[in-house]
Amino acid sequence: MKRALFPGSFDPITNGHYDIIKRGVKLFDEVVVAIGINADKNYMFSLEERKNFIEKAFENNEKVKVVTYEGLTVDFCESIDAKFILRGLRNPADFEFEKAIAHTNRKLSKIETVFLLTAAKTSFISSSIVRDVIRHKGDYTLLVPESVLVK
Repeated sequence: MKRALFPGSFDPITNGHYDIIKRGVKLFDEVVVAIGINADKNYMFSLEERKNFIEKAFENNEKVKVVTYEGLTVDFCESIDAKFILRGLRNPADFEFEKAIAHTNRKLSKIETVFLLTAAKTSFISSSIVRDVIRHKGDYTLLVPESVLVK
């Protein structure tokens, strides 16, 4: 089975993340969306909320699993037998950052990183932008899957 891990904080999941996951399931037998736990970060949404947003967004797709993890991503990949890390790239800065992580991961393990370019229509979206729009009571409905919309 070709299993890929798509790691992130997903605070919250954006339409950019959603697009990468949807495209990833066409390449892999399973995409495990892994929400990293970092006690040093202050999140807008709780771990349970973030997990719920993703699960609801993909509730009809059996190829998408949602989990949480702590520690090194490559160690978690090995623990669930994921041979690939899936990452989305929005811009050259993302590429430089992700390239360094991918090289480090290759030194630590045999995990391959697969990069997908974000769709042009979502390339400007980041979770930090979404959080800023939410904080300032702006309309974020076009930036996130419907499962994120706070009622």
